[in-house]
Amino acid sequence: MKPRPEPGRGGTRAVTSLQNERVKLIRSLYMRKVRRETGLFVAEGASVLVAARDAGWKPAILVFLAGSATAGVARDLLVWAQAAGAECLQVSQAVLGKLAAKDNPQTMLAVFEQRWEGLPAPPAAESAHLWVVLEGVRDPGNLGTIIRTADAVGASGIVLIGASVDPYSREAVRATMGSIFSVPLVRATQEDGLKWIARWPGDVVGTRLDAKEDFRATTYRQPSLLLMGSEGPGLSSELSAACNRLVKIPMAGRLDSLNLAVATALMLYEMRKEQLRPE
Repeated sequence: MKPRPEPGRGGTRAVTSLQNERVKLIRSLYMRKVRRETGLFVAEGASVLVAARDAGWKPAILVFLAGSATAGVARDLLVWAQAAGAECLQVSQAVLGKLAAKDNPQTMLAVFEQRWEGLPAPPAAESAHLWVVLEGVRDPGNLGTIIRTADAVGASGIVLIGASVDPYSREAVRATMGSIFSVPLVRATQEDGLKWIARWPGDVVGTRLDAKEDFRATTYRQPSLLLMGSEGPGLSSELSAACNRLVKIPMAGRLDSLNLAVATALMLYEMRKEQLRPE
């Protein structure tokens, strides 16, 4: 593993060259290999950076379009980054065009250190914990949307089992709309995940097309785990066997499956309905 580049601390400087070392580092972070080697990732857009600030994160590098951070939210974010000791780069439109996404480009982005948690200790019986366990997710948009939904329902976090897309990829981070900074993320092998699931004190719920139980016709025992399989194959036989409850989302049309993010959202809102009643 290569040593992680250490950004310079503090200060604001103008950058107009694509050959600048920081510019090249940021561009390289859109490759999974580099994110894995450095432990860094990029988040784009003022609203996403506000979510990071409000969740207590601190950027290593802040990049903003020259002349765009003189007032309002952008100015507040620049002050936040400077106070955090981040290296702040005021860049030209040409440089920003090489760093920001081509569709709906933003005028501000930042580099952060990734955060990964270990598998949590099984909670006390009857506690209100709800963890989402995802096996082999392939689509970054789906993963980002699930992270956002987990945040919306107050889930405890997400466990990624086996091979999965990177939640810190550009597409996934964008789809979270800032929830990447609020939802704990864990990654585990199938072996370690199964050992952890076996110690869970509440319901372990999985969805399968061949299940008999309607997901709306049951009461879920807290604390709960929701196990969702990858797009297409669904849950593996090993994770299906680890569930004490398998449920089905009924469908009346010709399709026999739902988008993974949609199916996960339906399950999460059903499992959290007691906690989410309108006041």
